Amino acid sequence: MTVAAPPRHVHTAASAIAAAAELADRFAEESALRDRERILPVAEVDALSASGLLAITVPEEYGGPGLGAAVLTEVVRLVATGDPSIAQIPHSHFVYVNALVEQGTEEQRRFLLGEVVAGRRFGNAQSEIGSRHVREHATTLRPDPAAPGGWVLDGEKGYATGALLAHWVPVLAHLGEGGPLSVAWVERDAPGLTVIDDWDGLGQRTTASGTVRLEGVRVAADRVTPYHLTFERPQVYGAFAQLLHAAIDAGIARAAVRDAAAFVSTSSRPYPDALALYDTSGAADDPLVVQAFGEVELQVRAAEALLAEAGRAVDRARADLTAATAAEASLAVAAARASTTAASLEASSRLFEVSGTRSALRGLDLDRHWRNARTHTLHDPAAWKVHHLGRFAIDGTPPPNHGQV
Repeated sequence: MTVAAPPRHVHTAASAIAAAAELADRFAEESALRDRERILPVAEVDALSASGLLAITVPEEYGGPGLGAAVLTEVVRLVATGDPSIAQIPHSHFVYVNALVEQGTEEQRRFLLGEVVAGRRFGNAQSEIGSRHVREHATTLRPDPAAPGGWVLDGEKGYATGALLAHWVPVLAHLGEGGPLSVAWVERDAPGLTVIDDWDGLGQRTTASGTVRLEGVRVAADRVTPYHLTFERPQVYGAFAQLLHAAIDAGIARAAVRDAAAFVSTSSRPYPDALALYDTSGAADDPLVVQAFGEVELQVRAAEALLAEAGRAVDRARADLTAATAAEASLAVAAARASTTAASLEASSRLFEVSGTRSALRGLDLDRHWRNARTHTLHDPAAWKVHHLGRFAIDGTPPPNHGQV
């Protein structure tokens, strides 16, 4: 897979947010069509690469602007208002950029982060569908008898969002039988690596979150980085990943409000009682509709505020990383994740309540907002976010130290 054109360089928070807003407007134009026909956003993801946004978290010493979590959160949220499938595709890209910065050798960072600055994308091959839970893995790197020091990789991964359109596929695997979890950096066109576009979800339909098969994939020794070390000390690796999920849900919520308002203002018929009792000029003036919009807007604004604060909390923890600041960041992200889950589901459901029967026409595809919210919010149970917040409120118990908080 080649890069269509050298990416632009985004140097500041303002320019990153402006670029994301511009792309969001572009992505929104045919998001319903892509969803209905399941048209993968190949050109749109290339445009995302060309914008320079996929390199904004690369540190300055490796050629990027080194922008923080708060800026990236707003970038992802904005892109998700245009098309949340496009926003989800590079989720793991940003997570594995973070992994490289934290655990890669200097040589690995120079090369692979250089790839990112040049416009290349990371996918992921992490989850395994046949495992007992999301943190169990059978995929293993075994010594390569034909290349001393090298490895051979075999296994199968599911939910591999981003892999189909990536240039590099980071694979989570044990280093040797029962060995420590590590990341194998595999080129997308490596012999033995197959990405299958078999994702069939009811929402987020164009993320291509399918299957990755690894059959005798050869991996050089310098293309393996540790993963297990991430959780042997205070960390915000998990909070960072969860933060981006929350940003996608917040984007879905805002898009649902936007499209509901547009529909009510242009297409909905007023209810007869509103005409008779309040002399309204249209559905948008119905006091019950206005009240419903106000309630949803309040919930979405609260979720957006919690999301923004969570981004700042992750940045604060990175600047002064201790067990206490890491826990504070994880709890802030947990609150944002629980809130954006509720807001995206509520906004995308009440869209129909305020818009009326016409809004349910299949050709409009307004139901994609609820399907996207319902599908994406299943990544991690919001109830566990609330549980960790509750334990902390009762007795100060910090959240667990793993990648889902």
